[in-house]
Order: sequence, then C-alpha cells, then structure tokens
Amino acid sequence: MSLELISLENIQEVAHNYGYWAIFLGILLENLGIPVPGETVTLVGGFLAGSDELNFWLVLGDAIMGAVIGGTCGYWVGRFSGWPFLIKIGSIFRISEVRLLSIKDQFTQNGAKAVFFGRFLALVRVFAAPLAGISEMPFGKFFLYNFLGAVAWASLMVTLAFFAGKIISLEQLVGWVSKFAIAALLLLAGLIFVPIWLESRQVKEVGNEE
Repeated sequence: MSLELISLENIQEVAHNYGYWAIFLGILLENLGIPVPGETVTLVGGFLAGSDELNFWLVLGDAIMGAVIGGTCGYWVGRFSGWPFLIKIGSIFRISEVRLLSIKDQFTQNGAKAVFFGRFLALVRVFAAPLAGISEMPFGKFFLYNFLGAVAWASLMVTLAFFAGKIISLEQLVGWVSKFAIAALLLLAGLIFVPIWLESRQVKEVGNEE
C-alpha cells in the first residue's frame, strides 16, 4: 500500500531530513490505514543505522512505538465504528452480512495469530487491528499480541536492513522484501479464499441436486 509519489528516493530524503520522526510517523500512518509504505520506511531506517547516520536502538524503538500506537488506534476504530463500515464495504463487493459474520467468527477463533503474524503482511497489517476491534477481542489480549508482533516485525526489518545494507544496495533489499511480501500475501489469500470458493461451489451443487 503505497502512493506512487512516495518513491524510495523521497523516503530516503525525508529520513535524512527528519530522522527518527520520519520513521515513527511513517509506520504510525501506515497502521492507521494511510497509504504510506511503512515497511520501506523501516528498511530505510535500518539502512541508515547501518551506515551510522542513525542509532540502531532508536530506529528500532521508533518502529515498535509507531506500530503499537497505530495498531491500538486501529483496534478502537474497529471496536466503536468498524462493523457498520465493514458492512458498507461488503455490499460494494457483494459480500453478504452473513458471510461477513462468518469471517468475523473465523477471525475470533484465530485472532491472536492474525494480529501477530499479520504484522509481516502489508495489507493484513493494516486491517488486522480493526478486525480485532470488530470481533471484540479483549483489549489486553490484543495489546499483548500487537506488541509482540510489532517487536518481532520491527526487529526483523531493522536488523535485516542494518546488516544486509552493508552488502547490497537499499534498492535491492527493498525489492527482495517486497517480492517476498507479495508472495506471502498471495499464499495467504489462497489459503483463505480457496476454501471459501470450494464451500460455495459445494453448496451450489447440493442446491442443483435438490
């Protein structure tokens, strides 16, 4: 989820000029649903730390705080106003409220895993927190997995850029991470939607037989 105007060069320039604030706000805004490439911002921060322009621990702390605060805000948005909005979005894509309730129930059963592992997938990273609020996951449980996921994700991204940036260019690193993220997202989409498609097909076949 990124805007075309926000190129890697733009992000580097902003990070050079505003340092830690740029990293914190970039990740926070992505988690609030604003199309800012938070993953790239994190990689740039780690890369700059590796070149001694920024401090590794401060970059890591910025990334964690931005992710935790952004996710927490998303949770409360989902808790108080997310369901009616989700129904409207579902109607646009012709997804019935019954199906949305089914998705909500599935998220409730796997909410902790979705919040934690969703950190590593761009689109899921944005929607996991509101869905946790919509499904009324207890805030204490959400906060724990949101925090642990933020720590794991930020540690991986910042450390990867810190060390890999000494060997390969930042452009290569961002490209590789983006390709991996796309592949992981497609795999996740397949795991979610293929069973739903098979289930709907079986229902149609049963209806035709009757």
